[in-house]
Amino acid sequence: MQVAIDGPASAGKSTVAKIVAKKLSFIYIDTGAMYRACTLIAKNHGLDYGDEAGILAAITPGSIRFEAGQDEQRVIVEGEDASLAIRTPEITANVSQVSALPGVRAKMVSLQREMAGTTNVIMDGRDIGTTVLPHADVKIFLIASIAARAKRRELDYAEKGIHEDYDKIYQDIKLRDYKDSHREVSPLRKADDAVEIDTSNLNIEQVVAAILDVIAKKQKISPK
Repeated sequence: MQVAIDGPASAGKSTVAKIVAKKLSFIYIDTGAMYRACTLIAKNHGLDYGDEAGILAAITPGSIRFEAGQDEQRVIVEGEDASLAIRTPEITANVSQVSALPGVRAKMVSLQREMAGTTNVIMDGRDIGTTVLPHADVKIFLIASIAARAKRRELDYAEKGIHEDYDKIYQDIKLRDYKDSHREVSPLRKADDAVEIDTSNLNIEQVVAAILDVIAKKQKISPK
């Protein structure tokens, strides 16, 4: 079974996708982390974030992978645990540019489809229901106000020991929304058959419950 969860930056996709996957014993695939890993690889190799050929050459087989951690899965980039490194403000500010490169997207989409083809998966991103898994059994589109998303990101940064100004975060998210929605390759948009959930005034447990309800109605699957 394939469940696609899409939506703009900081709408809560990854957080709830991990919980839903655990409750249903599905595999969770964080596509956003994969594009962040590509961005980190560009940074590590001193490449311009628009250098498609250079970035593609630097992404070698096995350079991006997921490993099970004690609490949650870790993102391994070029043999190193980069779970925190891919979440820094610099990577966040440049991942839209890297993820918009057609060659990079094609490479990651191919890998994502390969991962999803063998097991029950929850996959989140910005084009999962429209491009990566257009025939997913369940499609969810999470939205939230920019103010709510900026506050979440500010708190998330603080938990990681990163101090970033709220107004800057707000403007960064606003710009990210524009870039993601206007890129030529696989722009952010809601699939016609996706169920929209506004998370602005919902807590994590409420969003998880809403998603599980959609899945249960579609496939009659009960969480543990």
